[in-house]
Amino acid sequence: MASCAFSAAQAAEPDPLQIFAPLNLPQPINAYHSGSGAPGPMAWKNRADYDIHVQIAPATQTLSGTETLTYTNNSPDSLSSLWVQLDQNIYRSESRAAYSSPQRVQGHTEGMVIEGVVLSEGGKETPVTPRVSDTRMQVPLAQPLQGKGGHLTLKISWHYTIPGEWGGRTAFSRNAEGEVYEIAQFYPRMAVYDAERGWDTAPYLGQEFYLDYGDFTYSVTVPKGFLVAGSGELANPEAVLSAQERGRLAQAANSETRVLIRTQEDVQTILHHPTTETQTWQFHMANTRDVAFVASPALLWDAARLDSPPLEGGADAKNSAPRLAMSVYPAEAAGPAKWDRSTEYVKHAIEYFSGKWFPYPWPNAVNVGGHGAAMEYPGIVFDGRKDAGAELFWVTTHELGHGWFPMIVGSNERRNAFMDEGFNTFIDVYASDHFNHGEFAPKRDVEFAPQTGNPADDIMPVLKDPAAPVLMTPADLISEKYRHGVTYFKGAYGLKLLREQILGPDRFDHAFRHYIALWAFRHPTPSDFFRVMESEAGEDLSWFWRGWYFNNWAPDYALNAVSYVNGKPEQGALVQVENKGWLPLPVVLAITWVDGSSTRLTIPTETWYLHTTTTLQIPGKQAIKSAVLDPDHVIPELDRSNNSLPVKAGSGAPGGTPVRHEVHKAGAP
Repeated sequence: MASCAFSAAQAAEPDPLQIFAPLNLPQPINAYHSGSGAPGPMAWKNRADYDIHVQIAPATQTLSGTETLTYTNNSPDSLSSLWVQLDQNIYRSESRAAYSSPQRVQGHTEGMVIEGVVLSEGGKETPVTPRVSDTRMQVPLAQPLQGKGGHLTLKISWHYTIPGEWGGRTAFSRNAEGEVYEIAQFYPRMAVYDAERGWDTAPYLGQEFYLDYGDFTYSVTVPKGFLVAGSGELANPEAVLSAQERGRLAQAANSETRVLIRTQEDVQTILHHPTTETQTWQFHMANTRDVAFVASPALLWDAARLDSPPLEGGADAKNSAPRLAMSVYPAEAAGPAKWDRSTEYVKHAIEYFSGKWFPYPWPNAVNVGGHGAAMEYPGIVFDGRKDAGAELFWVTTHELGHGWFPMIVGSNERRNAFMDEGFNTFIDVYASDHFNHGEFAPKRDVEFAPQTGNPADDIMPVLKDPAAPVLMTPADLISEKYRHGVTYFKGAYGLKLLREQILGPDRFDHAFRHYIALWAFRHPTPSDFFRVMESEAGEDLSWFWRGWYFNNWAPDYALNAVSYVNGKPEQGALVQVENKGWLPLPVVLAITWVDGSSTRLTIPTETWYLHTTTTLQIPGKQAIKSAVLDPDHVIPELDRSNNSLPVKAGSGAPGGTPVRHEVHKAGAP
């Protein structure tokens, strides 16, 4: 998978025996992962349910909390200990991240201080002494937790200092009208025990997360007058909202456009009447892997209805209607091209992704205008109060798109970043095309096609860089220099090529939807994805996985010669095409005759199974004016200088001398 392998291959003549060799995927087929890419007959997933209570003390910028964590072991194994993630420990001065990723840890706290851990099992409560190692905590068990449904409860108490804006994804900041607490990774979170590694205890170095699913009930105690917006459904609106705010929410539940729930006048009233009282906001969210929230006295709040079916029955019985798209942001962010349109973007993203790929499973979706973390959590995303115009649309759509990858399809972000950022950026591309007749299309930002908006051209710096990592590189080994260009852009463009150039939208969309449905609220590996797409689309794609994901290979075609059968245009043309690249994507050949008429044909990948040069016979009755490979620039051609052969001026006219263009190559016929 090293980039130097790409360099050596790209310099050599492509070898069909290597390009099309069988591909051994990293995850073997077994009882847990089937050959079709579906979960196997003995597949399982563990469960973590939480009851969390936290309080923020603005005077000290401290969060303290208690949680009751119920863990269910559905694996076939008995567990001698449990592993819990303490992500706040990344801010400790001696953390591993402080050494491996100093750009992500620019300030320090004492991290998450564990005040106590109590094991509750069978009606008996026993204090335990955990082992804390960097961002992980191991809880030893006196008796192993049995598999196939065994469960126990941990009661944990803790506190930590909320980091400043340097905290990035979870931070305290100020704006003109008050403090804003964007709170995430705020509670001890169960690590995942899976069939690939057992306990996955990769330390948190500043990348992403890997979590199991369960039901969450959580409460947030803050000074009275603070607005709290969080993942899931507000469970006690009567206790924390005014009658006027509840009335506005009811109005928003029936409105296609935003309704202001908390206005600038409301905020000013709150700020001019300080109090020492507190309020507790209660939330519930079912079948999720995480929750997060924002708390502040300075935020405006608007909402509109989500045109989605109500969540009723089954596991979602506690998630009642209405379902809302919401935005919270400071007054300085308001404006017709700014956050006034945020809820419009939220509504579109949730409804579009739901209709196109998989129904959104939670009650609400919240966009937060904060210090600019650009970070996603189930049901809520943290964006920047200064975002505006196309950038606000793109970042809102992208962060909410993470609701599908990895919040619904729970891939391991700590290890396989392209299944998170790449997949999400891919669905964003089509959302940009779809919104308001393409108002912000094409997507053209730091995540995708940043120079011209055409990915085939803009991906070239990555494909031609011998130091660029491949998509299968572990997330923590991809430097910031390549993170967007490889993980986001190349990851998304690979799916776009697969959909538009290899499988076609019908086959791709069916297979991709099937993959999402199979692995919703589960933990797929890259191999599972590759196998689902092959099985459902009916295509051996090993050459594509090998070239695009395991290497940085690219297509490179040359139009070597155009001649005529027996030297006579009226008998048809002979077009010689050479494959010089290691990723033989299907390529379009466009022919234009001297009278202006034209035709196109697609040269399939199988053309290059046994040789690197082919001669195509093109029916026709006249001379050719031009021949062009990839006329629309839709594949990432390494060298376009040899993709066309125009007729020289004054030649090829009807009744004139037959035209013959050849680019001679040693060894070519």
